[in-house]
Amino acid sequence: MPDTVLTNKPLVEAIFQVHWELQEAGSELKTDPNYGILIGRLYDRIEGEYPFHERLPTADIPDEIAAYMVQHRFRKGEGEWPLIQLGPGIMTVNDTEGYVWQDFEQRVCAVTAKLRESYPQPEGLKIERLVLRYIDSVTLDRENTDALDFLRDYLKTRIELQPELFKDTGVCSVASNLDLRFSFPCDKPRGAMNVRFALGNTRGHEALIWETVVQSTGAEAPEDTRQIPAWLEEAHCLTHDWFFKMIEGELQRRFE
Repeated sequence: MPDTVLTNKPLVEAIFQVHWELQEAGSELKTDPNYGILIGRLYDRIEGEYPFHERLPTADIPDEIAAYMVQHRFRKGEGEWPLIQLGPGIMTVNDTEGYVWQDFEQRVCAVTAKLRESYPQPEGLKIERLVLRYIDSVTLDRENTDALDFLRDYLKTRIELQPELFKDTGVCSVASNLDLRFSFPCDKPRGAMNVRFALGNTRGHEALIWETVVQSTGAEAPEDTRQIPAWLEEAHCLTHDWFFKMIEGELQRRFE
């Protein structure tokens, strides 16, 4: 499904994550015995497109206690996006303002295929979790705008605390902070559709931040990395549908 082009899109970051099963390495410890080899082999295959390698501070953490922590980052150039991240049991593809779905999809499919090629024992690369996450934000004048009213009027989300709760209590009825999370089972792809709204700051401005996340874990996730493209297409169709339904109206006109 092609993306509708938004000139002033609210995207902060688009993230794809694949987690694979790790081996038990003692009490509550997990490790990937192939990880050390994987780093070099994957870099050999993506160096042409992502030649700039960053070794992150987390790379100093022993593998046995660094499960699912990204430790290496690969970019086109210093500070450039999109980027690839790798750690024990995890690989991510991240993009920001330059995101276009068709390009992002191609990058995810290409790098996950290279992950399989790079893994010393591809049959041992068993998916544990897949995630497609979009983080968006809109500037919000918190002094003059009630975040709950904004959610109701612009993002199709109604959350209300009854006025009598505040009556004669001295408690202000306008929230000074907000962090709402929802999770709904979904069938296509199998997993969960997660939505989060929070107050925060983006690009130096106070903002309402919302995340739209599709996640498949365990038995709900595809068994093989070669099934990722089909999963990704379904996950994107779902997030795309929700996003445009939520912003339909004034917000969409603001972003166009």
